[in-house]
Amino acid sequence: MSTFVPHLYKINSMTIAENMVVTLNYKLSNHKTGETIEETTPEQPMVFLYGVGGIIPRFESNISGMKVGDAFDFHIEAHEAYGISDDSKIAMIPLHVFHDEQGKFDHDYFTVDAMIPMSDGDGNQLRGIIREINEEDLKMDFNHPLADTDLHFSGSIAEIRTATADEIAHGHVHGPGGHHH
Repeated sequence: MSTFVPHLYKINSMTIAENMVVTLNYKLSNHKTGETIEETTPEQPMVFLYGVGGIIPRFESNISGMKVGDAFDFHIEAHEAYGISDDSKIAMIPLHVFHDEQGKFDHDYFTVDAMIPMSDGDGNQLRGIIREINEEDLKMDFNHPLADTDLHFSGSIAEIRTATADEIAHGHVHGPGGHHH
């Protein structure tokens, strides 16, 4: 005879919808090449507040309505993921901007393909990838690193719960796996 456990049934019957905290595991790969880009683990899953715009919208629409234990396998074209590269987000920046207090350029830190944290004139934080270095300038690419990449996600839903009022007000998850204040 099986035993009915109400609280487990309630958790398992929830579906992904707005203001739900979703815990999932996934493997992200390049849809065209199959190369793995990122992979979560059961010890470090992805935890997020569904419906607040923190996740690729197409990703959210693909998992909408799923339940704990459901598997997913889908791809998102670049223009619906991190976009297509925009030449206006590539800048030539004079090398002297990167000189240290002694007026020297650190060739070990500033290398081609290195991602460098920067800020714009308004104080917004940016990350640029060095694409080229010459005698006078650095060519920095401020497009998302996955721009132009068709993405493939596969994985499963590990947990779903209703977000707390604070999580909804703040727009992100608090507690284990989420943001801590």
